Amino acid sequence: MQPHRILIADDDTEIRLGAVELLSGEGRQVVEASNGLEAVELLKSGPLHLALLDVHMPGRTGLEVFEWVRERSLNVPCLFWSGEAEEGTAHWLLESGAAAFLRKPVRPDELRACVRETLERHWGHAS
Repeated sequence: MQPHRILIADDDTEIRLGAVELLSGEGRQVVEASNGLEAVELLKSGPLHLALLDVHMPGRTGLEVFEWVRERSLNVPCLFWSGEAEEGTAHWLLESGAAAFLRKPVRPDELRACVRETLERHWGHAS
């Protein structure tokens, strides 16, 4: 079975690298972007099974990346995380089809569980 490809897009290098380390393995390939423009390029480059997007990023925000995905009807579940987003933003994302919204700092077990559940719900298996 082909490994799941997961995109992690966050402009905070420490947080992004921690998430890459946390979510790598278990039959997953993780690609990373430090801003929204890089995230869009990775979404264009090939199939992704999940995108974890920071709400606030330079270039394009996570919200703009999400809109780009929706406009193209890409079959990529999007998870969001942020330490600064307002409740209205979280509500809008969930109402608009985002798979989940996590408030930073996110516990490692919570992030792993959210990714696993999203992969299982969307693709029928987690790895």
